[in-house]
Amino acid sequence: MAISETAIPPYETSDLPELRAMPFPQRLRLIARMWASQTNPTPFSVIVMYWLKYFLLFIGGWAFWNSFSAHYTGIANVGDWGFTGEAFKKAMAWSILYESIGLGCAFGPMNARFWPPLGGFLHFLRPGTTKLSLFPRAPLIGGTTRNLFDVTLYALLLLSLLRALVAPEVTADLLLPACILLPIIGVADKTIFLAARAEHYLVATLCIVFAYDNELWIPFCQIIWCFIWFWAATSKINHHFPSVIMIMMNNGPFFPSALKTRLFVDYPDDLRPSRFATFMAHFGTVTEYAIPFVLILSDSTLLTGGMLLVMFSFHGFIAANNPAGMPVDWNILMVYGGFFLFGFNPDVSVLDTAAMPGLLALLFFTLVCIPAYGNFVPSRVSFLLAMRYYAGNWAYNVWLFKGDSMQKLNKLKKAAGTMKDQLEKMMDDPNEVSRVLTEMAVIRLMHLQGKTLFDAIPTMVDNIDEYQWMEGEVVAGLALGWNFGDGHLNELQLLEAIQQQCEFEPGELRVAMVEGQPLFGPTMAWRTYDAADGLIAEGETEMAAMRGYQAWPTGKYAAAFGGDEG
Repeated sequence: MAISETAIPPYETSDLPELRAMPFPQRLRLIARMWASQTNPTPFSVIVMYWLKYFLLFIGGWAFWNSFSAHYTGIANVGDWGFTGEAFKKAMAWSILYESIGLGCAFGPMNARFWPPLGGFLHFLRPGTTKLSLFPRAPLIGGTTRNLFDVTLYALLLLSLLRALVAPEVTADLLLPACILLPIIGVADKTIFLAARAEHYLVATLCIVFAYDNELWIPFCQIIWCFIWFWAATSKINHHFPSVIMIMMNNGPFFPSALKTRLFVDYPDDLRPSRFATFMAHFGTVTEYAIPFVLILSDSTLLTGGMLLVMFSFHGFIAANNPAGMPVDWNILMVYGGFFLFGFNPDVSVLDTAAMPGLLALLFFTLVCIPAYGNFVPSRVSFLLAMRYYAGNWAYNVWLFKGDSMQKLNKLKKAAGTMKDQLEKMMDDPNEVSRVLTEMAVIRLMHLQGKTLFDAIPTMVDNIDEYQWMEGEVVAGLALGWNFGDGHLNELQLLEAIQQQCEFEPGELRVAMVEGQPLFGPTMAWRTYDAADGLIAEGETEMAAMRGYQAWPTGKYAAAFGGDEG
């Protein structure tokens, strides 16, 4: 019996070849239903692997580095040293090192890294790998591939951080080299700068260095934490965030299975975010706004303690539900910093920072000017620097490879094979590989931002079934050694660098580049390119209309994707 276009999952393994042969819209519809029906889409072994990483590598690594400190009194006495200024400084140095070597948010199968599970130092210490310089035509720091100077700078950064971590006391002199090296590295390769989460960890470390003697770095760091919460909440004032909640909760291993179908308007026919998902999104936004205002203004121990528990629950809920990209390590650091900065330093006042107007001006630029500009003009600022975390409204790209042309990516010097190559080594059935790759398209189109592709893709391909869909984030992870949702890393500069090395023929590689929606703006801008011939088309999509569409082309879009209109 042939599989019906409205069949309710789960589907049989024998259905997969037929599913693969269906027109693109029908195939997406059935796989979207399959994805929505899953109660535990992430294997338990993968969840265990990640949480072992968090506890053994991230938290355990921090505890190990603290064992070198003069104030350390043993792991059993963590309450004595764990929330001291010295432990916080080591947390900053360890976080930069941890993210820079690839153990953080770009790690593992949840980021399409199966083996090896990380890029990071495997890529950044290798001359000849692809990089993205701020000035690609400049001598020494420019170019499209990493040279010995790049590798040396990166190695010096790691060594400077290790030197601080094994010291009995983390002084300003020990942290200063990293504060100098990381911006220089960012000019030569912006990938590493973003990978180190410089918008957070570097700024906090700069405060420690410049306010080390008078310990005003504590109120300065309080300001940093509060602005991170503020801008993260602000970026969620959109119609995109409910789809983020819908997808994250459906993927969440601990979210009650009985509630998962309620995340959708009308499962399995209408898979847009429901009122329930929208309520959760709005509740989360209000909660995130409340955290910084209460913590910064409260002079009550009881109120501060209560809000710290709210903050812990907020980040813990996110961490437990496997957010896209798995930035759980960062959530752990936010919780730790919140308790140290506000719970263990109740007498500190942010008003004291007025004694250092120069540093206050630096924070105004990094915490107010850059994020504000990035929210209103997202095309010019990384979503990380704009602090638009979890908003569901970012720049992204979709790369379409005709036939087997993806194999040309193997001309790149890199740490791992393509996602398809990695999957084929793990799965015996090519139909399963095809389903997993198609699921990438489904997840993208489940997000409101993904529906911009209904306008963009028909301008660049006549028959999408002749192409293999690959998320730009996955391509960047392969080619650059790191990516965490920053679509600006995956766009024209990377396309040109890859084309220079791989030499795709006209028509073999087409890329849709979609920009984030400006705060309170009505549209998302997009451009489409051919790797060999350049710009194909550009336009803007009204997002209000897209809220009525499913995660598969229907109506006027169906025919453009090889389906039936209606």
